[in-house]
Amino acid sequence: MNLFKKNIFENIKKLDQKKQKKIAVAQELGKMFIHSPSKFILDSMALFTQSKSFEANSVLGNSRLNQLGLHRFRVQFAAQMAAQRRSKLAKFIHPADVENFQKNGFIFRENFLAAEEFSQLKQELLTTPLDTRETLQGDTVTRRMALDGKTLKHMPVTRQFLHSAKWRNLLNYVASFKVQPISYLQVIFSHVRKAKADPQTNLHSDTFHPSAKAWLFLEDVAADEGPFVYVPGSHLLNPARLNWEQQKSEAITAKTDVMTRRGSFRVSESEILELGYVKPQAFAVKANTLVIADTYGFHARAKSLKPSVRIELWAYARRNPFMPWLGGDPLSLPFLKSNLVPLYWAGLDFMEKKFQRNNPWKKVGNKRATDPAVLTSK
Repeated sequence: MNLFKKNIFENIKKLDQKKQKKIAVAQELGKMFIHSPSKFILDSMALFTQSKSFEANSVLGNSRLNQLGLHRFRVQFAAQMAAQRRSKLAKFIHPADVENFQKNGFIFRENFLAAEEFSQLKQELLTTPLDTRETLQGDTVTRRMALDGKTLKHMPVTRQFLHSAKWRNLLNYVASFKVQPISYLQVIFSHVRKAKADPQTNLHSDTFHPSAKAWLFLEDVAADEGPFVYVPGSHLLNPARLNWEQQKSEAITAKTDVMTRRGSFRVSESEILELGYVKPQAFAVKANTLVIADTYGFHARAKSLKPSVRIELWAYARRNPFMPWLGGDPLSLPFLKSNLVPLYWAGLDFMEKKFQRNNPWKKVGNKRATDPAVLTSK
């Protein structure tokens, strides 16, 4: 009887706590609406989207709401939705890939393409001049080269690969959607100048929800040449990670590092172990190795110990994490999917010209992947 009474009192207490939390949320939202109705309405519309910036959105960045569990709820709900979608996409890939992904958070395939096919793809990608942009971060230049519809008309091997089921099905599974990925030929130039380390060498999560990035390495990457790094299993949302997410969201201020304020949380190696994950794994790989990772998991680019160049076919895919369906990606509309990169770059140029918003991706003309970096100083 005493146990029965205890359970009743505990349930009543929980119900009361939930009621008090709802009242507190309503009060905080009311204050925000009164202070700035139009901004409140606009920012509230982002709640069930992929928006992640705490500094750009007054609702997502409200410390009181995050104390009451707003960010925690978005993280948890997004993870649940991704799991449901992946369960429907698993049948399109090999069971071993599903098992490895569920355990580690990435799909790893050596010798992904047949030797002759890879040789042709590599030859085409390395010798074709492409519309190119570069950005300089710390001591590193990242070059991205457009693989849009117009370009791919003259690159039949690359076009066939990017449209192939073996590539798209793996990417879809990790992204948890049938996606229209944005693809580039990417080159990483390390130690192009004396400066602070590239911020991408800090372990981080890209955003609050599952999403995908893919690397098909065109050349060998040695352990001392800035390989991709991933924390196996860190795509899984355990109780410690969920609490950490809430604590991070509550503590964001103007003094917090800029990438965290924008929703890409940084993490230390000691924190990783405290969260119950294992040590980071570096991918020193041979050419023709494919890695597709859920970048909710913690990852980085290892610091290169010497001047080096890393060349890869790179793609990413990210959609509204709260959608229950698999398809319907607006980026797959005929005009859009052929012009994703040019339209994205044009949008950045427009925002810089009209609103003085710095565009980090600078035009450097038509280049080959093997050409030296252009943007070596600011």
